[in-house]
Amino acid sequence: MPALSTAGSATTTATSSLALLNHEKPASKLLRSLSNPVKFPLNFKTVKNRKLSIEAKSAISSSNLSTTNAVSAFSAPSSLKSRLQNGETLYGIFLLSFSPTIAEIAGQSGYDFAVVDMEHGPGGITDALHCLRALAATQTPAILRLPESSPTWAKKALDLGPQGIMFPMIESPKMARKAVSYCRFPPEGIRGSAHTVVRASGYGNDEGYLSNYTDELLIMCQVESEEGVKKAEEISAVDGVDCVQMGPLDLSASMGYLWDPGHKKVREMMREAERGVLEGGAYLCGFAMPHDGPINLKTRGYHMVSGTVDLGLFRNAAVDDVRKFKMSLIQGSDDEVGGSKDGDEKYWSE
Repeated sequence: MPALSTAGSATTTATSSLALLNHEKPASKLLRSLSNPVKFPLNFKTVKNRKLSIEAKSAISSSNLSTTNAVSAFSAPSSLKSRLQNGETLYGIFLLSFSPTIAEIAGQSGYDFAVVDMEHGPGGITDALHCLRALAATQTPAILRLPESSPTWAKKALDLGPQGIMFPMIESPKMARKAVSYCRFPPEGIRGSAHTVVRASGYGNDEGYLSNYTDELLIMCQVESEEGVKKAEEISAVDGVDCVQMGPLDLSASMGYLWDPGHKKVREMMREAERGVLEGGAYLCGFAMPHDGPINLKTRGYHMVSGTVDLGLFRNAAVDDVRKFKMSLIQGSDDEVGGSKDGDEKYWSE
């Protein structure tokens, strides 16, 4: 399509786009509704703004509208930082499969955020990019967990433009300060600069990127060892650290309870770390566990809760599916076990 050459033609195009939005076909409305967040029984507040703001409508009707302004006039969803500042408790999912399709489904399901896990997942930067694009299509904020806390990994991850970045195995305030420095351009930090061409700045189209990136990026440090727990309050108080993410599995392993993350001593150590984080001033984030569910974490003051992992969800569904069939072989057919069904009932795909 040829580029728009006049402000008038841009205005006409933008107005036509609004008309199309207001006269969608039923199928289009159904597809668009799938990207809206659904309510789930955890009573976590879910707010995602996908409507045009008053300012956006005004900008579109303006006679001096440019093509760039027509695109940016559509309001973006609230950032994770702003939602946390508003007192919301956010509920998310970890993605280890590196499947863009699964990432898209997660976004359409209503999670407040998704963590693309490069520490334990098999994918790297290129694989993460595909997941970020899938999540962006559903306006779901993405957080990248790094394989290690290093300036090189941080630089490559940040250039992709996630809303958050998670540094694993932070055990001291010094390590936390280094992590923050990896996220800041000089002179405040040591992040390498290619902001004129990378995805984080809209490939250079976002003129406000350098002014806003520190306000919008969520920096998360993981405390997941005995040494880290001892320094949890100091880590939480480091300038630039927004969140401290608890790591119950690595913590239990460091204490000698690899096979028993619910051990009493591990739980006591977790409580000590939680108190330290809250005292230090950062937001408290963590994983739900079989012995310590999402509601328990919310009750103890967690601000961000990751309730599940994509691979775990599929594993549980697959195992349950096979179990049901195997049990039917032992107990008899579905009709014998549950009684005959209405003969008019059709198979789901018919």
